Amino acid sequence: MPVQYSSILKEHDAVRHRAGLFDLSHMGQFWLTGDSVAQWADTLTINAVATMKPWQARYNIFCNDDGGAHDDTIFYRVGQRWLLVVNASNATKMWQHLNAHLPPDGVALRNDHGRAALIAIQGPRSVAILQPHVDVDVAALRYYFCTEGNVDGVPAIIARTGYTGEDGFELFVAGDAAPELWRSLLRDGAEAGLEPCGLGARDVLRLEAGMPLYGHELTEEITPVQAGQSWALKMSKPTFIGKAALAEQIERDDFSRIVGLMMQDRAPAREGYRVTRDGAAVGEVRSGSIAPSVGNKHIATALVERSAATLGTVVEVEIRGTAHAANVVPLPFYKREK
Repeated sequence: MPVQYSSILKEHDAVRHRAGLFDLSHMGQFWLTGDSVAQWADTLTINAVATMKPWQARYNIFCNDDGGAHDDTIFYRVGQRWLLVVNASNATKMWQHLNAHLPPDGVALRNDHGRAALIAIQGPRSVAILQPHVDVDVAALRYYFCTEGNVDGVPAIIARTGYTGEDGFELFVAGDAAPELWRSLLRDGAEAGLEPCGLGARDVLRLEAGMPLYGHELTEEITPVQAGQSWALKMSKPTFIGKAALAEQIERDDFSRIVGLMMQDRAPAREGYRVTRDGAAVGEVRSGSIAPSVGNKHIATALVERSAATLGTVVEVEIRGTAHAANVVPLPFYKREK
């Protein structure tokens, strides 16, 4: 996936106002089959799997014993089968993790990483652009649900999911069918403003929408609780890896946590920059960018001490030896109108 095809700002604008096309074939795709998949997966994940309805998608996080994030993923219940999409950088790690905890029977795994393709179309014109290419009613598909259909005659799983903060779809197809499908969508969607989009625009879009990026807001050391993903944490499940550590962290409530920062000037906050308060170090920037969707202001996420995490707190970001003021603000920075 290139950083950009034309320019990050042009591609960002296309997704927010028209539509953008992303080649996400680098993501890991694992198929899970068997009668025990849901019950087994519930012992590995913080969110519930067994309660998913057929054709539903659900965000989930796998943790290590200390509560740190092993990976954040999406489960798709495709009829009686399960598709698990993992981050590309974690595909090998996650495949090994699943196999290391595989029960003696009731679950079978298949690794399609590098063979299956994934194309995402995101933006307010996604329905109009995609519909002529598919044989199902994509407008009727609910958010975070999926269906089987054909895209340009190619068998596909069509999911109303995405990572941009906009409406859109993700198309799971065979790898050898992807290049022609990509060209067809771009060709027919050009008049409606469809643009090919790269990693740069995707990162700005997800940051504005307050979505974590593994390796930044979530790591093996940063837990879902610290990252603000407690909404996905189902402590009512009997047991899962990391549960005890997360329960202790919640009980103590003394942990550093991810917050949103809005710079008061035009200085860009970047990953790794030190965050201070009244001259004392309180954390570091985890992601940063200019934000076209919020008046071209500079925004960032930062992992800061509890004492500096209250909304409205003024902190400083050290940029090349100079302290630049920033306000702690709510996440997400941007939310589309429904």
